[in-house]
Amino acid sequence: MKTAEANIYLDELRPKKNGKCSVKIKITFNRKRRYFSTGIDLTPEEFHKVMENKRRNVEQKEIHLKLNYFYTKAVNTLKNLNVFTFDAFEEQFFEQRNTQNSVSFAFEKYIDQLKAEKRLGTAVSYECAKNSLAGYKKDLTFAEVTPSLLKKYESWMLERNKSVSTVGIYLRSLKAVYNVQNIDKSIYPFGEGKNKYSIPTGRNIKKALTVEEIAKIYNYEAKPGTTKEMAKDYWLFLYLCNGMNVKDFCLLKWENIDGDMLTYRRAKTVRSKKQSKSISVALKPETLEIIKKWGVPSLSSEAYIFPHLQPGMSAEKERGTYQQLTKTINKYIKQIASELKINKNVTTYYARHSFATVLKRSGAKIEMISELLGHSSVDVTESYLDSFEKEQIQKETDVLTFGFRKAN
Repeated sequence: MKTAEANIYLDELRPKKNGKCSVKIKITFNRKRRYFSTGIDLTPEEFHKVMENKRRNVEQKEIHLKLNYFYTKAVNTLKNLNVFTFDAFEEQFFEQRNTQNSVSFAFEKYIDQLKAEKRLGTAVSYECAKNSLAGYKKDLTFAEVTPSLLKKYESWMLERNKSVSTVGIYLRSLKAVYNVQNIDKSIYPFGEGKNKYSIPTGRNIKKALTVEEIAKIYNYEAKPGTTKEMAKDYWLFLYLCNGMNVKDFCLLKWENIDGDMLTYRRAKTVRSKKQSKSISVALKPETLEIIKKWGVPSLSSEAYIFPHLQPGMSAEKERGTYQQLTKTINKYIKQIASELKINKNVTTYYARHSFATVLKRSGAKIEMISELLGHSSVDVTESYLDSFEKEQIQKETDVLTFGFRKAN
């Protein structure tokens, strides 16, 4: 049985006014040929350098990657056709180029999947990434996602006063979308080393309170029954429960409690391909007191502990609940911190960082802290604690210069 073949072809028979010729994908079947444009124009000399040179410059490497991308797409299209016809190939090839090759279209498919899984917060983040990339280059294709383009996008973002953290978040989203495409691994742009692009990571900003500051918050006397008292108690609960986030707090059910232990899985990792870790929390008397004060007793083990979610709520309504409660806690915990002269922008995220940092400085092993935080590896925890440890090193080594001022 005869099979069709794909080749990269320079159409020298029809040169353009500038001397360049169209680079096309040539499909040959039963001695018949048809040509499909890649949108790239080169002179014969440029084409030879791109295709034959072993030591290509940056621009030549970019063009070679793009042409290899289109060639691979053509080969895969041929493989997927049960019965070959030029028309069937053309329909599939252009669908793959214009739809599957579209970064925005791929983002939209991924975002729809996130919404279907009720991961609305993540969906919003991916939507922001999609819009940012479209703002940088309209109709961006995966063939154009090269190390050079990614570096230029990073510079473009920083020139517009976007933070390194934001750039990292958006490009990690792009990487995740890229990873689920059927793209030849030889042109994969992300990674370490030569001819790869390494996604930047933002500098860790210290968001931890000291034990003394946390004790001040605990001993702060808010008017009983007020939202301010609730916000204070909720913040302490998050801190004492391994730095739990507000979404997981709202999702807690009575079945999660067994005696003086609370066990739960982080909502953000439940749908991870890797098996999500179960997090164990030792319930302290103070934690149990907060549950007793603000929890809603129920005979059903499947009932929520705290009165914020209701059975049957839509994903949008649930997300709105998490966001509003977070705003409420942050509003009042900042007021309390200000009154206590704690000169830090305290938020719910401080509860998580404080939990990890207090344990580390008390001598707890990093492996245990990693387990309690629900991190995927100790490496993640070490990175998480890095900035705090630099601060602690500075403090601990002050003893080296003790007495210097007196001596002078």
